[in-house]
Amino acid sequence: MSTYLKGAGMSKFDVSLQSSHEKIYECVDEAMENADIGIEDISAIFVSNCEIDTNGERQKHIGPLLSSMFQIKIPIVTVPAGCGGGGAALWDAIGYQRKNSAKNVLIIGFDKLVANTSDKTTDEILMGGERIYEQTEGMIFPAQNALVAQQYMLKYGATSDDLALVALKNHDNAFLNPNARFYQKKVTLEMIKNSPVVASPLRLFDCSIPCNGAAAAVISSDKTGIEITGNGLSTSYLTSFERKDMTSWDSTVKAAKIAYEQAGIGPKDIDIAELHDAFTPVELISYDDLGFCKKGESSSLIREGKTNLNGELPVNASGGLKAKGHPISATGISQIYELFLQFKGLAGKRQVDGIKYALAHNVGGAGSVAAVHVLKKSI
Repeated sequence: MSTYLKGAGMSKFDVSLQSSHEKIYECVDEAMENADIGIEDISAIFVSNCEIDTNGERQKHIGPLLSSMFQIKIPIVTVPAGCGGGGAALWDAIGYQRKNSAKNVLIIGFDKLVANTSDKTTDEILMGGERIYEQTEGMIFPAQNALVAQQYMLKYGATSDDLALVALKNHDNAFLNPNARFYQKKVTLEMIKNSPVVASPLRLFDCSIPCNGAAAAVISSDKTGIEITGNGLSTSYLTSFERKDMTSWDSTVKAAKIAYEQAGIGPKDIDIAELHDAFTPVELISYDDLGFCKKGESSSLIREGKTNLNGELPVNASGGLKAKGHPISATGISQIYELFLQFKGLAGKRQVDGIKYALAHNVGGAGSVAAVHVLKKSI
């Protein structure tokens, strides 16, 4: 059974105190309108949320919440997978849709990260992974990704200037995205290079920005012109230093291999990609792991502008997590939303022409889980 992307929606990614309920309504309404169906046409819902206790909402029973919001009684499955929750929820939804011959399945990702939180909450919950195993060793996310960046730079000769070019590219793209956290906010290379050091070699502008937001997608058995031809998911060890090679995330490699094989294509066939740039070195490493270049040659792609909006392979036309914003569980579905706009010719000044194949790459933790989806223009 084939799976098609029928509709998608996204709220503004921002720091407003708008409730999650409102954000969810906003993106689901847009997805339903794009799909030209009503909520009564949905067979099941897969939803991802981090259930942050400190966001002021204190709601953990997400399925019944959505049932009440939309006045429906259907299967609603919650899929928590950290920052990779949106991609994992989509992977689960595709499996359900195909196994049960479901006509339309709705996928939602949402989180409210910016509220009246304390510094302690930010450090222990938003910046850190597992409290006992990782945080006691100082392995909050910036530190883990800094270690990965150091190893990659030592091994392959990447520089802080390369990281700055990733940040600049994604901020330039977000400047054109009305839903992005940094929409119409100009960032210069000088600002990036002179920003404070967070965890060497990572500076402030090498780190993605937390925010509030929601995104939704509708997958269907109806032929719509956008087919999801490949979907791979893989997990790996919890921390990056447990792995044989810190400079390659095997979860991405394995998920991509599955997705490419299902789609019957290779990396060179991809025309546009949305990658999980939680930190700028993650984007560079992902170029390698997804096969967009030979191992260790990612710097040449960013230095030569090949992944710019007008390059051979535009990456993160949306602005990515770095500048579009990163509301955790919404991120993976927001990538699908961007690709939906691109396929439909609705991306405005970010529009990339001539797209046949697109790729979405969503990661949880420092490479702990990865979902890769390949989309194809089928008409």
